[in-house]
Amino acid sequence: MKKIYYIGDWAVQIGPIYAETSFNHAAKGLDFINYGHWLLDGLQSTGEFQVTSVPTWDFYNMKPGGYEEVLATHDIVVFSDVEAKNFQLHPQFFNRHLFGTRILTFPDRVRLTVEAVKSGVHMMFLGGWLSFNGEMGKGGWGRTPLAEILPVRCMEMEDLRESTEGFRAEAVGKSHPILDGLDLTSMPPILGFNRVLPREGCPVIAEWAGEGDPAVAVGQFGKGRVLAYTSDPAPHWGCNFVFWDQYAKFWTNAARWLTSSAPMV
Repeated sequence: MKKIYYIGDWAVQIGPIYAETSFNHAAKGLDFINYGHWLLDGLQSTGEFQVTSVPTWDFYNMKPGGYEEVLATHDIVVFSDVEAKNFQLHPQFFNRHLFGTRILTFPDRVRLTVEAVKSGVHMMFLGGWLSFNGEMGKGGWGRTPLAEILPVRCMEMEDLRESTEGFRAEAVGKSHPILDGLDLTSMPPILGFNRVLPREGCPVIAEWAGEGDPAVAVGQFGKGRVLAYTSDPAPHWGCNFVFWDQYAKFWTNAARWLTSSAPMV
């Protein structure tokens, strides 16, 4: 069974918050929400893939050596709404008790990710407000060496394209194995996506209808394959997407292709 490590699409909800008097404000409620459970269930629906789903803060807080172990033991790593700072910073950089006591350096997770792909680990980079360039540039993927392994080029500005009416994807060119058995015309409205640019040598296999922006693109870098889906697999952009009757098939097709030796196109 192939193993997938899925980072992102969790949240902590605090509240509601009540102001009961002029001096007493209280948050009454704390909830952990896994918005990624639809993708987890979809990827595991055929029994071919075993998925570990973790919040972004678990990735950020990994001890030295932890990420290397993930890369050594998983076939696919998925990033969804994992802004660049989670790769580039380490919690101990903000531990004031260590300031001035020793040299602080840690393994570079951007370098580890790039090297892992080139050595044969496969990746999915999925969209959201904190993906690609993201809201107000917060995603930041294109400003790091992750750009070396992305099958699209990131914008140099906020890249969010949103609509309350939604968007649909349409296939580009001849059919690709990832789209086998799928009818994209039946896809429910997708409420937003990250605008990106095609990358030479990386096929765009679906684009956003009427927009011309890549929806799904793939690439190979060294021994590893990478897929970019430029919207969110989970709410809010994907709050309709998760109820598509072909949702699970889309993701299992993608994971199956990433881990296969099928042609790029």
